[in-house]
Formats: sequence, structure tokens, C-alpha cells
Amino acid sequence: MKTYYNSPIGRLVITGSMNKIMSIVVDETSRDFAGQLPDYMRLCVDELDAYFNKGLERFTVDLKLEQGTLFQQKVWTELLNIPYGRTTTYLKIAEKVSTKNAVRAVGRCVGNNPFAIIAPCHRVIGTDGSLTGFAYGLEAKRLLLELEKSKLYGKQFKLF
Repeated sequence: MKTYYNSPIGRLVITGSMNKIMSIVVDETSRDFAGQLPDYMRLCVDELDAYFNKGLERFTVDLKLEQGTLFQQKVWTELLNIPYGRTTTYLKIAEKVSTKNAVRAVGRCVGNNPFAIIAPCHRVIGTDGSLTGFAYGLEAKRLLLELEKSKLYGKQFKLF
């Protein structure tokens, strides 16, 4: 089952099966999907809307994490633990799931995160504090971080 959500960083295509979200990716070429949404897909769309418009800090939709390797599952689970409006580094995640020597492998897992926004890979930055790597571009990463900061601190957020 597929549906979409028009977000500030582009059209999100949401794929689900067996009452779990399989992926959320930006895909500007996707077409509208017709039909009635199952409850778990409707919940995902509603929570994305609440995230972008009201500052929802934690998602409750079920994700199909089992689709990745054990290492990917650990990294993606660690992404889910990054607090709203906060950032962490690839190195810190590597140290939590393996060793600091796994930082490149963590970077690949973060880059292949199939759960955009919900497993917040946009909250992972370089050790020096720089915005590094994001599948949908650094401007989208900056936008998401600024959105969270504005909701957290009650500041006015501007898309452009």
C-alpha cells in the first residue's frame, strides 16, 4: 500500500504493509495514490502533518525495522532515540551500536535510512558540528532542524 504526503522538503511517499510502515522517502516523480487508507497509514499521514505543523516530537507508528541487517536495525533504532530538536554525531552512534571504528558503516546506514523524518537521520551531524550528508540535500536537513528548533523554542518558522 502506498500514499503520499506533501512536505516542506518534497513529496514523501509512504509505503506500508502488514500494519507497519515500510518506508518514507522523498520522490517528486510519484503520482497520487487513490483509495481508502488503512488506519496505520492514516496515522502516519496524521503524525507527519502534526510534526510539520504542530511540532509533534515523537511518532507512534510502527516501522518495519526488520527489513535491514542487524547492524542497520541497531543504527535505525538509535536514530529513533535522538530527542526532538537535538542532534548527535555519527561517531556517538557508532560508539553506542559498535565501536568508534564503525563510524563509516554507521554513515552508510544513516544514509540508507528508509524512514525519513520518523527515524530522524537529519539530526545526525559531523563531529565538528557541521551539517553533513543527507539523502535529500543539506538544505532539506537544515530546514528540518530549523523547523524543530522553531517549534521547540516558540520561534516563527519560515519555509523560505
